[in-house]
Amino acid sequence: MAKARMTKAGTTHKTSVRYQSGFSNEFASEAVEGVLPRGQNSPQRVAHGLYAEQLSGTAFTAPRVSNRRTWLYRIRPSVAHKPFEFIGPKRLRSAPFDEVPTPPNQLRWTPIPIPPASDPTDFVDGLITMAGNGNTHTHTGVAIHIYVANRSMTNRFFYNADGEMLIVPQMGGLLLRTEMGPLEAAPGEIAVIQRGIRFRVELLEKEARGYICENYGALLRLPDLGPIGANGLANPRDFLSPVAEFEDREGDFRIATKFQGRLWSAAIDHSPLNVVAWHGNYVPYKYDLANFNCINTVTFDHPDPSIYTVLTSPSELPGTANFDFVIFPPRWMVAEHTFRPPWFHRNFMNEFMGLIHGEYDAKAEGFVPGGASLHNCMAGHGPDTETFEKASKADLKPVYLDETLAFMFETRFACQPTKFALETSQLDHQYFECWQGLRKKFKR
Repeated sequence: MAKARMTKAGTTHKTSVRYQSGFSNEFASEAVEGVLPRGQNSPQRVAHGLYAEQLSGTAFTAPRVSNRRTWLYRIRPSVAHKPFEFIGPKRLRSAPFDEVPTPPNQLRWTPIPIPPASDPTDFVDGLITMAGNGNTHTHTGVAIHIYVANRSMTNRFFYNADGEMLIVPQMGGLLLRTEMGPLEAAPGEIAVIQRGIRFRVELLEKEARGYICENYGALLRLPDLGPIGANGLANPRDFLSPVAEFEDREGDFRIATKFQGRLWSAAIDHSPLNVVAWHGNYVPYKYDLANFNCINTVTFDHPDPSIYTVLTSPSELPGTANFDFVIFPPRWMVAEHTFRPPWFHRNFMNEFMGLIHGEYDAKAEGFVPGGASLHNCMAGHGPDTETFEKASKADLKPVYLDETLAFMFETRFACQPTKFALETSQLDHQYFECWQGLRKKFKR
């Protein structure tokens, strides 16, 4: 059982962040020894005058293998706040996305700029929706956001009732203080905070930017390995969940929530991060993408990108994901008699890509860290002219592809861009030109 020291009344407990390892484990953690009940979940009186509360991430009757819930033992229950009031979101949107017609074109964006210091922007205010699909009301599809921030959340907290959030930092580390304890996520790592879990975001540097896939569908899980066998890709032991840590603070706070596609805010006179102990398997987690064990060809041809799937949200159709989180990390390229970059292709699935650092091996220029691209269903895409020409003539000796980290949110439904995404000055209207140099080479 993981333990942490108790927070002194009226203060925020600060210490080096510690973790428990494993994916979807039954964890248990207490910041005060003896708080967790033995042999039951809801005793008549919880130790130290705490309240017992269950947080359910799935239906009560979900099969045991997929059932997710956590018992929280807290200073005050989560119901203790004033009524929520609607607040107008700035650039945050939710499914269904029907603001503007969705073009069949390939789309690309340069990085969204960080707001100036004269415009203080925290994580919630800095959420910008780029695209999405499905419907929050029916728990299908995703929303894809970019966040930009220049200040920490101090007296403000947030939870998302519409979906779980996969956070991909690109610039600036984040300290995610959750009900179950803190997580740190730096560029090159990811963090997942499930539906309903309350948290606040502290910036570890002056500015932060990154990507978020908001998953309306089935909870993210590790993909099956099939013929790969028992090991490879993302290994369960490398996922880290927090150790119990709580705040015993009272004051003038606000708690914001995203519910049915809209932002709401309520006054609360204490910190909701007041969980002294907890046990369960519905827990936020982080993962260092450097731990991903790539599986690649050692003979010929370029494998499908699905071989780089870190996490998946399955749909009711086997083999067709609500969304997959796929990465393209440093790796050896050794294929013989092969065009090594990604081939030209048109997909049934839909691809939103981002770049954390370095260069992506299918684009010689234009796709930069912090930027993004969207290739929807059956939109042709692939290497640009310069990449094609270079790869077609390359000496096929083993090459280590280094100093790069790109990712893809791949989803079964077409991603419908928001009005902002199609009107922002960051939209690259010349993206199509990167393929115009692909001239006819056919000879009889």
